[in-house]
Amino acid sequence: MPNLRTRERIPELMDDPGLDPAEHRRALEGLARLNRFSGSAGALWPSVRKFASELKRPVRLLDIATGSGDVPRALLARATRAKIALEIEACDISATAVEEAAREPSAIRFFAHDAVRNPLPSGFDIVTCSLFLHHLSEDEAVALLTNMEGAARHLILVNDLARSRFNYAAVWVACRVLSRSPVVRFDGPASVRSAFTPAEALQLAERAGLHGATARARFPCRFLMSWERR
Repeated sequence: MPNLRTRERIPELMDDPGLDPAEHRRALEGLARLNRFSGSAGALWPSVRKFASELKRPVRLLDIATGSGDVPRALLARATRAKIALEIEACDISATAVEEAAREPSAIRFFAHDAVRNPLPSGFDIVTCSLFLHHLSEDEAVALLTNMEGAARHLILVNDLARSRFNYAAVWVACRVLSRSPVVRFDGPASVRSAFTPAEALQLAERAGLHGATARARFPCRFLMSWERR
């Protein structure tokens, strides 16, 4: 068990631009399976539903670092069942991820974009991000949150892993039970070692100008950071 009192940023295999595309797609499948098991979309949905019920018009949502697009697709499915008009766009820096996300027919528009280094398109009511913050340095995380603030007219939701000994052990087991991908099996535990605590994430939000943000634990192994424009 590594020392998890302080953050240890570990480069993840999925972030390697030289990763074989076939192995990358296999890892994305494993990550999507983990997201379904851990309820990533479920962590975001209550906030999205509450906002949509108050807005009373179609809601525009942008998902950042979308991977294979499983989270925004799950959100869209929930919105359809709830008869909520939700218009979604989603982006990822990886061309392989965007290609994989777009393979499944969907009303979601997927596009390639570096959300850390380049401003995001504006005009979205909600901007979401799942399991990406821990990939970044502190300065990069602040840049991402700043770009998200520029794109969000109303609400920002960041769903990410929380660093703790229990979460490290739980993720280690889950990655071996739910995926055969060696990338997932390495990246999962590495992600927890690289993760921020909720308190650390709120410090980053303050640096990005997201004053008044909140961060609450979400089972399993996650926290949800929320910020609403006043």
